[in-house]
Amino acid sequence: MEFNYKLNDIREAATRFWQTISDRKVIAFHGNMGAGKTTFIHALCEVKGVKDIVGSPTFSIINEYYFPSGKIFHIDLYRLKDEEEAIRAGVEDCLYSDHICFVEWPEKSPGIFPNDAVHVFIEMEDSETRHLTIQDK
Repeated sequence: MEFNYKLNDIREAATRFWQTISDRKVIAFHGNMGAGKTTFIHALCEVKGVKDIVGSPTFSIINEYYFPSGKIFHIDLYRLKDEEEAIRAGVEDCLYSDHICFVEWPEKSPGIFPNDAVHVFIEMEDSETRHLTIQDK
């Protein structure tokens, strides 16, 4: 599935996203630096009811957020060298925990993802518009 969204309509795009992936737990976000991965994840968390401040886990690697019916792990692999480092950081444990996992820069450790992970590609069309592609195996 593919669609465009404007940044000022990101909440509606996030709602549409949740309706599309239904109960899938592991979502891998691909996109260039500045494409809007963290911004979209923030909107996804907001729609789920997360009250915490959602920020980039670039330095912490893994952030945890709570919403009324569960937990979300927000993982950023950008600074990691390889899959072994991701495993040591606890990423694999999160991916197989049965909690929602949003992963930025999944190409850094592609071999640790479950087969049913959803891959999302975000591209910047212009300063206000993003193109989102959802690849569901």
